[in-house]
Amino acid sequence: SGSGSGLEALLNYQNTPRLHDTELIISDNHNAKGLKYGYEKNINTKIISLPEINDKIEQRILHEELIHIELIKSKIELIVLSGYMRILTPSFVAKWKGRIINIHPSLLPDFPGANAHRDVIKAGVKLSGCTVHLVDSGVDTGMILEQREIEVLPEETIQTLQNKIKKIEHELYPKVIDSLSEGLYHSIS
Repeated sequence: SGSGSGLEALLNYQNTPRLHDTELIISDNHNAKGLKYGYEKNINTKIISLPEINDKIEQRILHEELIHIELIKSKIELIVLSGYMRILTPSFVAKWKGRIINIHPSLLPDFPGANAHRDVIKAGVKLSGCTVHLVDSGVDTGMILEQREIEVLPEETIQTLQNKIKKIEHELYPKVIDSLSEGLYHSIS
């Protein structure tokens, strides 16, 4: 959905000794920049477009079913959301319970949702950061796996805060995936 920088960082990390590999990249957007990075690394890359039906709930359910089929076919063990801007349905999350992670640009549980940087600046807090968490049926409410903090300066703008947090996201996310691969998070079920 975004610039693809998160996926690019994950794939670049995989050029170093690590415990995980990206086996499949899925997008519903033919123009998603992250797809390019997958093609360049010869990773199985699929575009699964939203079905063209008017009922939005049915559309989401059918789209997620198509994604689920592709994940099963590719023998995926962990779903790593990167730039995925849709809320997953509880039924999809239940099928993959404990095996979907997301990174959010705030120190959860504070500032969940799509406008975290704006909300952080508006609140005038001195610290922000990013959170890697399990995905549950809520919005940014899953079990927190790791967090990294940064200082929010008085002159901070949404853009400068976003840039600072992206940098630490790109460092943290692949390390958490390696930790998951090592079994370091025991309360996942």
